Amino acid sequence: MCCFTRPVESVSATKIFAREAGAGKQFLVYSMNYRVGEDLAMVLPLPVPVGSKEDAVQFIDLHDYSDLFQDLQAGFPEPQALRRPLSRSMPATAMAPLAVVQVGSFEASFVPQVKDFARLDARFRMPDGIWDKLPAYQKSGFAVFKLRKDASSVHPMAFAFPRADPSKLFFPTVHIHDGKVHDTAHFDHSLYCQVGSQYGKTAGWEETPQLASAFVKVAATKGIVDGNAHCYRKTIRGNQKNQDTWL
Repeated sequence: MCCFTRPVESVSATKIFAREAGAGKQFLVYSMNYRVGEDLAMVLPLPVPVGSKEDAVQFIDLHDYSDLFQDLQAGFPEPQALRRPLSRSMPATAMAPLAVVQVGSFEASFVPQVKDFARLDARFRMPDGIWDKLPAYQKSGFAVFKLRKDASSVHPMAFAFPRADPSKLFFPTVHIHDGKVHDTAHFDHSLYCQVGSQYGKTAGWEETPQLASAFVKVAATKGIVDGNAHCYRKTIRGNQKNQDTWL
């Protein structure tokens, strides 16, 4: 799912869309429902090339298309009986603060390396030592979205990022909801993607019978969704190994 900088009361209905963006980059769109007791941040580790610059991630404002995932879901016919309504760092003072971008109703930042979290407000950093327990992310960059306690959901959060491995699509599904790293976690995910011919058909993924232009407002996605391609979906439910998903 995602990582939070403070404990959360609940997170559900996570939806993620991924597509190759060209030039070694990937589009990623993220949406969820949540309940929190204080302002905090959601952190998405990203497999970016080592040494990526602070402006390597391009945030995309989709606040005018809050129904993107409802439209994506509509592209997958369901049996009538199952159909549901759509609904260790230097002190921060020694380093320049990271840029903050206003993206619709929330603020976002790209953190190039673990040590750069010191350049964010303390509320928006992960608990001390958390990345030591996740050595696989020591070379990652991080998209950080600041969330308000008075909201229960957000419009789709979207961006394009450079990939360390351009041959794979990445879905950030690892969970950190209580400041601890657990081997397993409860999943409530719908993953969507569009893939090029180099990926082929993937077992376990559903394919839309129509092109995306038949059910998605393509222009409103600002280049993220290819209207001339089919979409694929995979659902992950229940207790699963706590890890990211790759295609």
